[in-house]
Amino acid sequence: MELNENDIDPRRQAMYLYWQGYRISRIADFLGEKPATVHSWKRRDGWDSYSPLQQIEHTTAARYNQLVGKSHKDPGDFKELDLLGRQMERHARIGRFGETGRESDLNPNVERRTEERKKPTRNHFSDEQIADLEAAFHAIIRPYQKKWFDNRYQDIRAILKTRQCGATWYFAREALLGAVKDGRNKIFLSASKSQALVFRREIIKFARQVGVKLSGNPIVLSNGAELHFLGTNASTTQSYNGDLYVDEFFWIGGFKEIQNTASGMATLDDMHITYMSTPSTYSHDAYGLWSGADYNRDLPAAERMEIPTTHDRLKDGLLCADGIWRQMLTIYDAVAGGMKASPEKLRRKNTGVNFDNKYMCQFLDDSESVFPFSLLRSRMVDAMEKWRDFKPWANRPLGDRPVWIGYDPSSTGDSCGCAVVAPPRFAGEPFRVLERYQWHEPNFQAQADKIRELTQRYNVTHIGIDETGGIGRAVAQIVKTFYPMVESMHYNAAMKTDLIVKARSVIEGRRIEFDYGHTDIAQAFMAIRKIVTPSGKYVSYETSRSEEISHGDVAWAVMMALIHEPMSGYEENSQGLMEIY
Repeated sequence: MELNENDIDPRRQAMYLYWQGYRISRIADFLGEKPATVHSWKRRDGWDSYSPLQQIEHTTAARYNQLVGKSHKDPGDFKELDLLGRQMERHARIGRFGETGRESDLNPNVERRTEERKKPTRNHFSDEQIADLEAAFHAIIRPYQKKWFDNRYQDIRAILKTRQCGATWYFAREALLGAVKDGRNKIFLSASKSQALVFRREIIKFARQVGVKLSGNPIVLSNGAELHFLGTNASTTQSYNGDLYVDEFFWIGGFKEIQNTASGMATLDDMHITYMSTPSTYSHDAYGLWSGADYNRDLPAAERMEIPTTHDRLKDGLLCADGIWRQMLTIYDAVAGGMKASPEKLRRKNTGVNFDNKYMCQFLDDSESVFPFSLLRSRMVDAMEKWRDFKPWANRPLGDRPVWIGYDPSSTGDSCGCAVVAPPRFAGEPFRVLERYQWHEPNFQAQADKIRELTQRYNVTHIGIDETGGIGRAVAQIVKTFYPMVESMHYNAAMKTDLIVKARSVIEGRRIEFDYGHTDIAQAFMAIRKIVTPSGKYVSYETSRSEEISHGDVAWAVMMALIHEPMSGYEENSQGLMEIY
């Protein structure tokens, strides 16, 4: 059956023509109807009651249905159908806007712009990213680190380790993986705030491997877990709880107080404590924890437990009778477990005692040292927390404050030491060792250039150089070309004695500070011992030679700066007077 426009219901056609604006009389003539009939349709069907939007919707739908019903459609029909469909969608949006008044119902782009402005969930890991994080973690850890991971749920882990075995790298990753999976807080407690922030940097790098950019300090993950990075100020640690990681605990001053305060963070049964460190001295407060003496102290003799502390018992890790899982990881253990290092090369660069301390987990006996650790540790501070005026990464780290530089050069091809020290401005203010360097560059011009760089960063008012050896004299001559006021010194027994006496006076008087993280300064001072000269007539001082601790050069460099102050110490009115003739 063929249909045409004349077959359309005239009553409906009349309504559409009326909405187009035609007069009733003209509509009646066009349809062949009486005007009274069309007026009757208008009144009965309420043509004037339709809103403009409703009129458009009706006519558009009628035309759309008409085109859909065609058996044979030409390209123009399809184009018109697409246009009519989009118009009906627009009509629907206008209708919703009339009901809600929301601009986004009228214009979808408004809602899309709002969605674009919404920030993604901060510090969030998807399930896929967590899986990738775990896979990346297990793909790269070494066998000895796998032992650490397998024992992560021990109540307490105490790890005595060689240098550079990747402990910071590993435990940062272990903590992040644990936090995203179990939602527990992780707390990193280091000797200084700057050391603790090394863990933060490693955690951020690990997260970037799976496309997550972490921010904030503390880092608060989307699952609620918090990652805190703290120094050893006990008053700042009391309000936190979670799994605790204590870094370089054998170098923390006031360890007992820190232990009592910080252990409260991991009070709950599902929280754990990890201690890790290179060894310092037998006299350190933490040695009682390691040896088990603290555990056995208050027990009757019959109930005391044997706590092993030897390498053969602890090299693979051992859960001891006091509930602490202990491990002693030497350089040879680490190399066997995949660490890339040459123990024999390190041994050639270090004397026996220093090699054993740094790489074989052996404690130092500082009983014969001129500067025992018990004396030095009281002068170690959290520089980031205490020295608020010192900004080490700035172009001018201390602004225009004056500093003194001490330089102790190599005389035998060993490394050289340089120290930047801020002198006191008033009575009661301590010296501060801001920076220290160990330079292995044998070229004296290169060493002088490094000193020049320091004069460009700091307001240097004194440079003291030991010119006993050939390199020292050469460096001093070059330094004089850009810093004519350099003070050259020649080491002899009397000069060394003056340096030692001055340093002892400053340290014993609690008039010097250096950062907890600069353990090499403490090691360099501890390496200095009193000797008798070959003639047997005089007392002098020597350093246990070890490239790793700068052969004591860092300590002598600090003393080269300290000696610029009069032996009597700081004097309020000790202003110099220069007369020009």
